[in-house]
Amino acid sequence: MLGKFKLISLSFICLLLGCTTIYNPATERNEIILIDSKSEVALGRNMDRQVRQKYEIVDDAAAISRLNRIGQKVAANCDRKDIAYHFSIIKDKEFNAFASPGGFIYVNSGLIEAATDDELACVVAHEIGHVAARHSVKRIQTVLGYQIVMSIALGLSGAENVSSAVNVAFNVINLGYSRSDENLADKLSVKYAKRSGFNPYGMVTFFEKLRKESERKGPRLQIEFLSSHPNIEERIKNVKNEIAKLEQQKQ
Repeated sequence: MLGKFKLISLSFICLLLGCTTIYNPATERNEIILIDSKSEVALGRNMDRQVRQKYEIVDDAAAISRLNRIGQKVAANCDRKDIAYHFSIIKDKEFNAFASPGGFIYVNSGLIEAATDDELACVVAHEIGHVAARHSVKRIQTVLGYQIVMSIALGLSGAENVSSAVNVAFNVINLGYSRSDENLADKLSVKYAKRSGFNPYGMVTFFEKLRKESERKGPRLQIEFLSSHPNIEERIKNVKNEIAKLEQQKQ
């Protein structure tokens, strides 16, 4: 009964907004997206303020320049270009990276220092993949009440609604994405890195470094990049398969 009510509510919102399904080239599917890009970027900016209050942001000009150079090159070759992408470095030795709605990408200093340019490009491409596929936005639509989603979609969102959406976005990052979302982001990382002139095998070598770090630190290691994700061996296998497909397409 509840599922039927949600379907009716969703249909009503779409009718009210005059929205239709849109084709998402990142997922290669038609999808209903109620939170438009402008609202999504506004949520991302609110979340960025909270990230900067919670974490220490690195101001090393050389490191920032390297990340931005690689990040903007990958962003220029992704499937979503209706938003600007912003890259920041969090001072933390763990091998972590995450994306918030609206194209805000964060990479830990430990990962920056340990990764080659190809590996960094693949990690950034993975996070851009989440943004391009609108994974966090679709989760927000699912978790929040339809009234709040409609308010955001209509541009009527007050402070309480924005705060709710930001909290949901943080929870999405902390709890991790679904297995299918992570598999798609890995697939897109190979695609975007290759398009941008980087070696997509950097995703494999990065996973191998991540595996060694996990084995070294054991249960003490807390990495969002691994939490609730598919098994790392499975991910390595999947990435290698995607690289092989790209090579076959060239022939």
